Amino acid sequence: MPALRLLGRKWLAASDDLVFPSIFELLFRFVWLVLIALVVEVLYPITWQCQTDGWHGGAFVRLYLCGTLALQASLMLLLAALAQQSARGTITETDARKLVSPLLLLKVFLVLPEVALNVMGTMWMFCEVIECSVTDTFSSIVIQSIVLFNWVQLALTVFGLFMVFDPLGSVNYGDMQDTPNQVRHHRKVTGLWSRRFRWAFCWLKRDEHGKEAFQQVAALLSALFRSTDLVPSDVVAGCVLLRVRQKRETREMRRIQMLNDEEPIYTTDVNKVFSETPPWMNLDDALHYLRLSIAAYGWPYVLYRHCLTGFCKLARHLTCCCCRPKNSIVTDDNCCLCHFAGVKYMSKLSADDIIFASFNNRVFELPFCVISDHDRESIVVAVRGSISLRDIFTDFSAGSEKFEADGLPEDTAAHKGMSMGAAKMLRRLLPVLDRAFAQFPHYDLVLTGHSLGAGVAVLVALKLRPKYPQLKVFAFSTPAGLISREAARFTESFVMTIGVGDDLVMRLSVHSIENLRTKVIQTIHATKLPKYRIMLNGFGYALFGVPARDLESTWRRPEDLEANNSDDSDALLVQGVSTEAALVSRNVFARRFSSARLFTPGRILHIARRKRMGIENNEADEEGKVRTQEPTYEMRWACPEDFMELQVMPRMLLDHLPENVHRTIQTIIEEKHSYRVTQVV
Repeated sequence: MPALRLLGRKWLAASDDLVFPSIFELLFRFVWLVLIALVVEVLYPITWQCQTDGWHGGAFVRLYLCGTLALQASLMLLLAALAQQSARGTITETDARKLVSPLLLLKVFLVLPEVALNVMGTMWMFCEVIECSVTDTFSSIVIQSIVLFNWVQLALTVFGLFMVFDPLGSVNYGDMQDTPNQVRHHRKVTGLWSRRFRWAFCWLKRDEHGKEAFQQVAALLSALFRSTDLVPSDVVAGCVLLRVRQKRETREMRRIQMLNDEEPIYTTDVNKVFSETPPWMNLDDALHYLRLSIAAYGWPYVLYRHCLTGFCKLARHLTCCCCRPKNSIVTDDNCCLCHFAGVKYMSKLSADDIIFASFNNRVFELPFCVISDHDRESIVVAVRGSISLRDIFTDFSAGSEKFEADGLPEDTAAHKGMSMGAAKMLRRLLPVLDRAFAQFPHYDLVLTGHSLGAGVAVLVALKLRPKYPQLKVFAFSTPAGLISREAARFTESFVMTIGVGDDLVMRLSVHSIENLRTKVIQTIHATKLPKYRIMLNGFGYALFGVPARDLESTWRRPEDLEANNSDDSDALLVQGVSTEAALVSRNVFARRFSSARLFTPGRILHIARRKRMGIENNEADEEGKVRTQEPTYEMRWACPEDFMELQVMPRMLLDHLPENVHRTIQTIIEEKHSYRVTQVV
């Protein structure tokens, strides 16, 4: 940061990104240099005995050997200087790396003689146009290998240039600080991303709303990091630094709580947590409906969970193509009804219990199942979560649009992609529900889903509630940016949302990503470490965690690194950073992709893994000692504002997976029952 400028344009790399590539190439070329030196020692005297001593014989070979040896030595010196210069200064101290650009330009120009020498080596070894044969097997193998590896290395160089090429790199960062230029640049970047999507995901253009989704996601990606002059490696380094910063803030909050002797907000007492909730809000029912939510994922999830035996588990539930009934309750499945087989296997239900199953997966259109749950006397609508590229585009069509339903405020806004998905789903769902309740009129209606499916289930429930006022929703790992605050408060009476640990999606919204962008910029300005050190520390953090010493030693002034949670666009989120960082971050923070803030719906139960404070407790009885284990998890009722900031944590992706959510709830229920048994004994 800022982006590297070379050959009169900006590239998607910075001057401090060349440390590791230069070192790796330096080691590689050192091996080449040793091998070519050995070959020169052996072959150079022999070249004077070639059949021809002109440019078709010995002189040609001597020029190639000596030129390759000299070029490799020169490139090694250049790479060493490039690595040393690129490692100087912090991420924002570009003046310390002012020699990187000329050194890199020199390396680019040295590609020309390298290509020429490689052409000479190819002519000598593979084309048989040079009258100077090599009888030494070792030398022949070395030369051929070096020639081949050189072509591979040149191809990788071209690929690397393609990856860091910025099509809009001719635009200066300073020219985009005024509003007209920002708007024009935003339109160019949006158009660029849209063209990339149309080329990379050409099969999605056939979908009814494919082009609209491309435009929505392109506008979002353009808006998030426009005019920030960040490169991809800056974002990665910023996330590593945010992990350190957030751990430091967590430590400080715990220290304050201990000093003030505050009561913990989380508890392991399940009965206490559910003491003031309606009877239908309980973990046993939540676990039951989560199984049905997972079942909606179909056969891909079975193969994901059982890589080796998945097909065998599905085989007995498959339907022969010839035996498939004409009036099937299943739509848009393949000829063997593989998705339907996955639903039956995971839900442990028979085909007669599944009233309807739609597996039509398009942009803004999700598969869902309608199930008759006789054990709990309910009609269950299970909506599938994200599992395909089409679902990803639905997820990232994250702009807000007006959402209307009876009982909601007039200015209610909702996630655009999920709102459109709910509207499409309703058209197919309403006739199915009419038939289902005609058959089971005394049953209740329950909607459930995980991730994207949870968000769509909530919006569908809001549309259905006037007709089915007693409906309930069990939502798991619901995305944060779903619906307006007042509408989210309205859903607390009939929606139970469960999130686990550091789940990324529970905190993922346009607003939280924009806040992350701002914090990345401020944190980069606050660190005193160079980028290569940050990257090395990141690998260490992933393996061993963040050591306590790094919580203070990473920053220029750690005592000033304090977060301010105000949402005022004129307020700074971080105090004590440089004036440049403050101005840049405030300018970025004031720009919003969406003016409406969206929140997590329902009454939110947040479950976190309990930090072990001691060893197991011991209880004595007449026969000896009974050892009772401490609960693994603790929980609390949270509010949507608790999930407005992204947390960079090791388990932020793992905690979102449905099998981990299932395992967490199941563990809590099992430990609750085992604790009761221990008390009785």
